[in-house]
Amino acid sequence: MQFEDRIDAARQLAAALARYRGKNPLVLAIPRGAVPMGRLVAKELGGELDVVLVRKLGAPGNQEFAVGAVDEAGWTYIAEWAAEVGATQAYLADETSAQLATMRARRALYTPSRHPFDPAGRTVIVVDDGLATGATMIAALHSVRARHPARLVCAVPVASPESLEKVRPHADEVVCLDTPPGFHAVGQFYRAFGQVEDREVVAALAGR
Repeated sequence: MQFEDRIDAARQLAAALARYRGKNPLVLAIPRGAVPMGRLVAKELGGELDVVLVRKLGAPGNQEFAVGAVDEAGWTYIAEWAAEVGATQAYLADETSAQLATMRARRALYTPSRHPFDPAGRTVIVVDDGLATGATMIAALHSVRARHPARLVCAVPVASPESLEKVRPHADEVVCLDTPPGFHAVGQFYRAFGQVEDREVVAALAGR
């Protein structure tokens, strides 16, 4: 399966989540790429949109390869292969500190005039554009679970089979449209996979 772009993927994902339509779900998108997707999913389901801030912990010399992830509260998920690629405890501490600073800046930019929506007692759908290692989704689900949702759903268009199995225990339900073999990167399953800018995130959260 290949998607035209994130909006195409979001439409298909919303259709797969149709049972939540009219139940006012809280759709939490992982910035930045998933925010336009989350906006469409929230609109289709009649829910609310917000972001869940998490950051990948990149490998030494290869920031695109995740050796873990950190949530906004500072909780970290560290992959079992982190040490094998040179991610020492000191490196991880420095990387975590840098990513927490990025999240503080993003929170100030994205929702400067309000607190994040409270997921307590609600159906919460966490959306991303795909799972490569699953690290950021695990951190996102952990962050939301700590705030006591009634039901926690992970929703992605595409994932590597291995990452999906890592994520599954952290959600009450996983909705994934495709788990293809030969998975190398999320972008290979999109014909158009441009970078989403901060201004687009701000506009989506403002309903513009």
